[in-house]
Amino acid sequence: MPPKINALGLNPLQRRTLVLLQVLSKDPDCGTKDEATGDVIITRFPYAHGNHFHVGDAVVATADATGLTNEAVWKALERKGLAKSEFPNGIRLTPAGLDYNTGIADQVLQRPDGVHGH
Repeated sequence: MPPKINALGLNPLQRRTLVLLQVLSKDPDCGTKDEATGDVIITRFPYAHGNHFHVGDAVVATADATGLTNEAVWKALERKGLAKSEFPNGIRLTPAGLDYNTGIADQVLQRPDGVHGH
């Protein structure tokens, strides 16, 4: 049975931020896996060009990414056990955060036709 969508009741900003962090965790230029804990440490974040930026093979509206620079969002993800904040230097996504089903990846990540997110 697939994991329940948004099981921890994250608010919309927290959900959008987690989706972006999950994608960044898969980019070797942004994230590094800690083999001992299973966490992925993200220390590089994309730069916006006008109203959007690129994350992996997707384009993201800058408006959907305000949580990437919001300490309160990072702390909320930490309280839920999905991340460990090292604001503003980086954030560690825990295995629970890496696997969390936000249910909104396809809404936040605009991809070329035929390419789908998780």
